Amino acid sequence: MTTPPALPWGTRLSRPLRIWRVVIQLLVGLWWDSRRWSYPEGWSAERLAVRRRRQARWLTSEFLGLGSAFIKLGQILSARPDVFPAEVVEELSHLQDRVPAFPFAVVEQILAAELGERRLEIIDLEVEPLGSASLAQVHRASLRSGRQVVFKVQRPGLEPLFRLDLEVLQQVAGAVQRHPRWGRGRDWVGIAKECRRVLLRELDFRLEAEHAARFRQQFLDDPGIRIPAVVWELSSRRVLCLDYVPGIKITDRAALVEAGVDPGAVAEKGAASYLQQLVRYGFFHADPHPGNLAVAPDGALIYYDFGMMGQLSERLRSRIGRMVRVAASRDAAALVEELQQAGVIAAGIDLGPVRRLVRLMLNEALTPPFSSNVLQKLSGDLYALVYDQPFRLPPELIFVMRALSTFEGVGRSLDPGFSLMAIARPYLLPLMTASGNGPNDLFNEITRQAADVGSRALGIPRRLDESLARIEQGDLQVQIRAGETDRLLRRLALAQQSAGQSFLMGGLAVAAALLAASTRPALVAVPLVLGVPVGLGWLKLQARLKRDGRLDQLPGQ
Repeated sequence: MTTPPALPWGTRLSRPLRIWRVVIQLLVGLWWDSRRWSYPEGWSAERLAVRRRRQARWLTSEFLGLGSAFIKLGQILSARPDVFPAEVVEELSHLQDRVPAFPFAVVEQILAAELGERRLEIIDLEVEPLGSASLAQVHRASLRSGRQVVFKVQRPGLEPLFRLDLEVLQQVAGAVQRHPRWGRGRDWVGIAKECRRVLLRELDFRLEAEHAARFRQQFLDDPGIRIPAVVWELSSRRVLCLDYVPGIKITDRAALVEAGVDPGAVAEKGAASYLQQLVRYGFFHADPHPGNLAVAPDGALIYYDFGMMGQLSERLRSRIGRMVRVAASRDAAALVEELQQAGVIAAGIDLGPVRRLVRLMLNEALTPPFSSNVLQKLSGDLYALVYDQPFRLPPELIFVMRALSTFEGVGRSLDPGFSLMAIARPYLLPLMTASGNGPNDLFNEITRQAADVGSRALGIPRRLDESLARIEQGDLQVQIRAGETDRLLRRLALAQQSAGQSFLMGGLAVAAALLAASTRPALVAVPLVLGVPVGLGWLKLQARLKRDGRLDQLPGQ
């Protein structure tokens, strides 16, 4: 295997400047859009959403222009609705790269360098690629054995560029983390490190080969699901060889009907296979967009591209099972407690508003009649809920929501009567009764709850004894916190500050008017300059008052 060439000095100097330009332009745009006085026709949530969508399209275009690392970065960041607005997350989730193919002579050079003498096994390599992306391109080939395969060949010079981009992103994350506003409540350095780890793994096609083999193993006994087999002897770090498994694009309904395949059955099979990945195996395809799904002539569903895979740990799957149970009973308080124990909700916050938000979501999601795109609506509500709020959703859960929403959309395009909720019911029932991992789970859950109650009961005498001792010694302190009272007092303080600033602005305006009519009108600039920071502070107070007002309008606990 050859050592990748170093980047030229011109690229090493110009590339960081280009990345910093995009970052600064993004931060300035976000700051400008958050200022209510920047809206000539007046601020509204709709106008803010329009600006954010425009900025999201610009950011997507910039990521495409920056190339491979940023295209993959955008796909990763699209799973972080807790750090980006919903409009940006939605736009980045559709980020698909289509770039010109690199020369066929370079493909042959890479195959020769990576495979050595094993290259002689390839007797017919097609010049025209089946597909070309920023990370690699795919060519169909025939082997001496007669086996039909495809080769995924990594673009030349990709690793040095990846490492340079990731180094600059680490610097950007460190600078943003130190900012008093942008760094508060977000671990940008940690996010950058995680992106670095994931992106460098993307460059090693041996990991994708392992993913493909493991994913194929899950469905070996299911004739309705097909995953291409890995040709291990012709795969390496920069080359992946898989069986050639052609099919009809899953969204091409006319072609499916012409081939005698029932589109409704395909939609149901796709959703069922994905639910099976989540509930039974915990190892799932994290990027099942229509380009990575096809249908064989006999109706079997085909999966492609295993670079982005997700995994739900046994602990997380068990936690999700408990969340499903309490959500099904519409117990918002219990669901908030489960979310907090799972680390989804930040610690040390007032849970009253959070409970009301969760209760609203449960009522909307579980109250019939269910709309045909319930997952899409729920995803939108979730993205809007977690941005700039005390929620920290695991990226795996976002990938799950997005994939289910994708299957929901594909299912509706194939069959107008498609209902994901109906298909999901038999998979969710085990989660509602137990953790879904075995026949003894219900007994284990009862035992766990009994042990929990027992341990708390055993601790009561000791805690009572400690409390009585503290009362006798005069050391007992009682702390009472009323969330609603705290919020009311905070609003009163903000209103008082707002009134004081209003009087101050009025005084400055009168002074400016008097100076304008005096013999020295040039002095009018003094009160005007002094009024700028006062006016900005007044606008900020109005925004805080309105935000607290929206919380007060939510239904009671």
